[in-house]
Amino acid sequence: MWASVCLRRATCLLWVAGGCSSRHAPRRCLSTFPLSRHPPWTFQAETLAASKPHTTKRRLVPLHFCRTFKKDIKSTVDFPLSPVTVTDIKQYLRSKDIPFHDGYSCLHAPSIFCEPPPGGAGAPARDSFSMFIDKTTGQFLCMDTGVEGSWEDLQDCLEVMQKEGQTSMNPNVLLGYSASLEEQEEKERELREAQRIWSSAVPFSDLPEEEAQLVKTMFGIGKLTNATLRRFSVRFFKPTKSLVFPWFGGRDPSLRGVKLLSAATDNSGRVVYTEATVPRPSGYHNLFGLPLVGRKDTEVVLVGREADAMAVSQATGLPTVALPRGVSCLPPALLPYLEQFRRVTLWLGGDMRSWEASKVFARKLGLKRCSLVRPGDHQPSPADALAQGRNLARIVKASIPAAHKSIVSFKQLRDDVFGELANTEQVAGVKWTRFPDLTKILKGHRKGELTVFTGPTGSGKTTFISEYALDLCMGGVNTLWGSFEINNVRLAKIMLTQFAMQRLEDSLHEYDAWADRFEELPLYFMTFHGQQNIKVVLDTMQHAVYLYDIGHVVIDNLQFMMGQEHLSVDKFAVQDHIIGAFRKFATHSSCHVTLIIHPRKEEDDKELQTASIFGTAKASQEADNVLILQEKKLVTCPGRRSLQVAKNRFDGDVGIFPLEFNKASLTFATPLRGKHKLRKVKPEKSDSAEGGQEGGGVGVGVGVEEGGKKEPKVEKPAKAPKAAKTVRGAGSGKNSPKGEEMVP
Repeated sequence: MWASVCLRRATCLLWVAGGCSSRHAPRRCLSTFPLSRHPPWTFQAETLAASKPHTTKRRLVPLHFCRTFKKDIKSTVDFPLSPVTVTDIKQYLRSKDIPFHDGYSCLHAPSIFCEPPPGGAGAPARDSFSMFIDKTTGQFLCMDTGVEGSWEDLQDCLEVMQKEGQTSMNPNVLLGYSASLEEQEEKERELREAQRIWSSAVPFSDLPEEEAQLVKTMFGIGKLTNATLRRFSVRFFKPTKSLVFPWFGGRDPSLRGVKLLSAATDNSGRVVYTEATVPRPSGYHNLFGLPLVGRKDTEVVLVGREADAMAVSQATGLPTVALPRGVSCLPPALLPYLEQFRRVTLWLGGDMRSWEASKVFARKLGLKRCSLVRPGDHQPSPADALAQGRNLARIVKASIPAAHKSIVSFKQLRDDVFGELANTEQVAGVKWTRFPDLTKILKGHRKGELTVFTGPTGSGKTTFISEYALDLCMGGVNTLWGSFEINNVRLAKIMLTQFAMQRLEDSLHEYDAWADRFEELPLYFMTFHGQQNIKVVLDTMQHAVYLYDIGHVVIDNLQFMMGQEHLSVDKFAVQDHIIGAFRKFATHSSCHVTLIIHPRKEEDDKELQTASIFGTAKASQEADNVLILQEKKLVTCPGRRSLQVAKNRFDGDVGIFPLEFNKASLTFATPLRGKHKLRKVKPEKSDSAEGGQEGGGVGVGVGVEEGGKKEPKVEKPAKAPKAAKTVRGAGSGKNSPKGEEMVP
């Protein structure tokens, strides 16, 4: 009966790695969490840099790993039952005569795992309600006993209590439940590892003054006092030269885990920060600073990093907690700990990615109680603001409400517009590292957009889009894959081969090492295969966004949404409805959706166009980006494939560039030869171009500025067709003008 576990609420999601679920995650003794995001503070060449965002290299700390295989983690997961709604939860609680009241993100109820007070007269006070039930998932947590579980677990407990006439349930029923002996041994091993690190770490007050100041300078926390570090129980671990942040179990003073922050310089002199946690990130749910929060505090500042929490607390005296995974994810398991606060100020960092994450997290926490600190030159991350001598209390007080009206004037949009103008690189989104030419055209991968991708049958659409998504996932974008055409095992094999960039069949002794690194990526798969109902798929996507803060969903492909139940309906109308549903989901969930659509059947010697996408024009109209994988089937030499950006709503730049396929690593790469240069379409050009080019806007190379000062050089595109002819399938020959014409 007690075998119903948390994964039952998320069984449409096959967890690959880096998840936020806490109860049944495979764990190691010590796992690493590489910083793929902008660090909250910047340190370079012995001086604190200004508050400017920058990327950091992904590095792993070589700390005691042990590989463990779990029997309860399946390669396929059964289709879930109907998702629970808050109405269902309320009706069930009323049927069991359990009092409750609405919170911001949870329902509050008296704990069934604690004995009622003697006498039992009168209804319990609301302040004594210590059991929190998530309104979205039904997950519950008892603050008094630490018991947590799924909605099904809670229902089982209530049914047993009613059947046996009990007034409470022994918490050991769920606390003592363990999926396997190996899991229990692994938890104990993790705890011993955390205690070993913690006992070996040195408090800052015990370090020599010069050494303590050097460590502070290295981590950019020179303005933090020893008293603040002591109050937050921060220590220094000498073997790895790391800061140690403890995880104490809520109001229980016992140690549950630690986080280590290490710093090292790269070849350019830039400091690279790396985080490592015990237990692994999926089981590390530490709201750093929570033990210092009082029961009666009603206001809290939520920050992205531990150094930011200490900076705000020292400068303002306000209760401050740091998220365990920064701007990457706000695990729903943490929401009950934030229910007591009537006002939550989110100050997650000083860049645009932190600003976008603040708006997403505010929806989870409840918009009405949230205020946001807008990043800018005068409002950097808290640690930077403290280092620059800024007034942190004034910045917190100037935070803006997260909720907004349906109609606004430019006065409300003014700061947002300035933020986009002042942070053009960050607004452009996450960059591709494996496809620099794609970055030059699209500028980046942005949340809330819809990308339509098409290409001829057998041209490698799934293989390309898997590397396309893998590149973003390695950059820190939480990714959900919906592969209806090939099963997840085969897709994971393709992505692992692309991740390792080698043929693993010939290097099986390296499999575990690569699999361990691949497992750390924030990558998830839906377990659907074959035709599926669009409503079920959208519900699963929404559930994943709530649990794991998914930022990119890949759907392969649209045709599998048009099942047998639509035989009596116009298939084009059904397709338009599905595309509209994905468009709405991307906008409302602030999540990028990449949708693969098969094209119409075309002649083998003709290039695909936007009009070649199967169905009506709605797909290309609703899409923010349209990507076409071009292939010359009658050509066998390298360079026969190319990627065309046919639509780019962000800034209008479109173009085409060649691809080369490496069969051993299953990867695509842009050829590095001098002749194979990116052709970039400029629709704004006048029709006075020479050589009979109807679009007239083909330039050689991305580096040509559109408002260039040297007008004679603009005539060089007349040679572009000759250079493009060296790339088969890149729009050369007689069809080249037509290929350029169709780009908007």
